Amino acid sequence: MQEFDPRRSATRWAPRVFTAVAGMAALGLGWKLTAEDAKTPTTERAALDPAALVALQHVAFASAEAQPGFERPENIAVKVRPGETLQGAVQRAGVAPEDAQAVVATLQGAIDTVNIKAGMAFEAAIAQRRGQRGPVRLVGLSMRTSPNSTLTVSRTFDGALRLRELEEKVRDEQKVACGAMNGSFYESVASVGGTPAVISQAAKLFSHKIDFSRDIREGDKFCLVFGRKVTESGRTIEAGDLEYAEVKGQKFYAFDRKGEDKSQFFDESGKNIKGFLLRTPVDGARITSTFGARRHPILGYNRAHKGVDFGAGTGTPILAAGDGVVLEARRWAGYGNWLRIRHANQWDTGYAHISRYAPGIKAGSRVRQGQVVAYVGSTGMSTGPHLHYEVWLNGQRVNPIGAKVPQGTILGGSELAAFKSQKARIDRMLAAGGEPVSGEDTPKLAMADIEQAKSKLR
Repeated sequence: MQEFDPRRSATRWAPRVFTAVAGMAALGLGWKLTAEDAKTPTTERAALDPAALVALQHVAFASAEAQPGFERPENIAVKVRPGETLQGAVQRAGVAPEDAQAVVATLQGAIDTVNIKAGMAFEAAIAQRRGQRGPVRLVGLSMRTSPNSTLTVSRTFDGALRLRELEEKVRDEQKVACGAMNGSFYESVASVGGTPAVISQAAKLFSHKIDFSRDIREGDKFCLVFGRKVTESGRTIEAGDLEYAEVKGQKFYAFDRKGEDKSQFFDESGKNIKGFLLRTPVDGARITSTFGARRHPILGYNRAHKGVDFGAGTGTPILAAGDGVVLEARRWAGYGNWLRIRHANQWDTGYAHISRYAPGIKAGSRVRQGQVVAYVGSTGMSTGPHLHYEVWLNGQRVNPIGAKVPQGTILGGSELAAFKSQKARIDRMLAAGGEPVSGEDTPKLAMADIEQAKSKLR
């Protein structure tokens, strides 16, 4: 056995071997990264799972934390100002001009770095110098280029900039949004995941059934089902059409009829929820004069008033009372600008004193119920802005308020059977708290939506 000699220093081989191996590994990794980045910039496209996507910037920017003389990096949100260049916007984050110029050069080819629009947003990851003297170090930059893709610029170990283009996968699913009224209808539905487009659809659907300002109470139940496109990280990038809506126990189901380019809504028995004609062709307007004899406000003598007047401000949209074809769109004596629409079974509706017609409205144009066809005005013999509305049957004017207007479409035969099948699927899904019904071809629901729907439906 070798004796210990205090005059010789002890040699510890394990730490030295570990250091040498680590150094060689780092050198090899650095050589590989340098070789990959020989062409600047390089672009990588990768489909990442949500966790990897969220963590990418942190991983890519983490090397800055180990650099001497700098603090930990932080993200700063920046928006391009009117008349500002992209380089100028990057410099506003405190970055040196040469760093800003380098990152813009790296982005060239991936985006148009010259014709930048005001309001374009990105996040700059920067590291402050210790003591905060001098410009900050640009660690990386991230900007969203589409709803499901992001460009990220980050530094490699040797300081070069690398460009990555990341794309999230997008899936189709059905969203079940149920809850109780707490505040406005918009706020309540938005709080459980309803998108502005879907909320607008639902509000319009119920507008002729419910007065949201007077009929809705705190705690009233509602439930919506709609399709949407969702990214891996859970962001809704596109909302589909409304498939089911329920407010205060009134339930409406969407159904696609043959020959129709848009879904219609039916109640539980298969009756179309929209009547043959709308009761009010101007949203939120008040009746200022009814059908019958009255003293004319301009002529000064009694005369038959063959319509109903709705008080509304100039420019208020006028809606087509029903599906039909424009019969007249012209000037007509004391009626001023006049519009007449021919509906089925010899029913017509007329709109007078309008200020202007909606684009595309002329004789022969086909219109849909609820479509904006004109705007309130005060043309012709009028004392102020309002809509004079008439209903005609077989060429004779009838009282719009008391007229026995036909009911909406009632499904029958094979259409009714198909509707009941679709309704049963929605009902089973709601009863299951939003889970897809097994054995049926239904889009997959996100688990978070299922749990949320279950808690709301209990």
